[in-house]
Amino acid sequence: MKPVRPALWRHPLCALTPLFAVTTLATPALADPSFTPLLGSWGGSGTYRLQDGTSERLKCDAYYTGSGSQLGIAVRCSGQTNKIEMRSKLSASGSALSGNWEERTYNASGNVTGKLTEQNLTLAITGGVAGSMKITYDKTKQNVAIATEGIPLKSVTVSLSRK
Repeated sequence: MKPVRPALWRHPLCALTPLFAVTTLATPALADPSFTPLLGSWGGSGTYRLQDGTSERLKCDAYYTGSGSQLGIAVRCSGQTNKIEMRSKLSASGSALSGNWEERTYNASGNVTGKLTEQNLTLAITGGVAGSMKITYDKTKQNVAIATEGIPLKSVTVSLSRK
């Protein structure tokens, strides 16, 4: 006499269920996102726009320093008539970010909160200046977008590549 198996086990996907369970248990948990892909020197170009509608092309250098849960950012840009120098110090707790932000040419500063993912760093700026900053990146290139309120500098967009 042939053994009787429950009808459920005759379905081909059910045979994979134990394999899926073992694979899922053996897969290590994903680590928190890291600042590592950003660390180092970057260079490129972009534009800025002022409150009066003026805009200008920029040549920029960016420097990312730190280790572990700490990141320092310095972005220096210059055009024919203007300079922009933005700095930030960030701390990560998992994917949550906090710290401070400043733009030295326009004497603006604020606190930041945000989120770090494997390809994005997104910040909300509050305090003496309101705004946002988003960095989209991979190992060789990045795009930086800054928008502000309350100061003459309205926006900065920069495309950078690793030096």
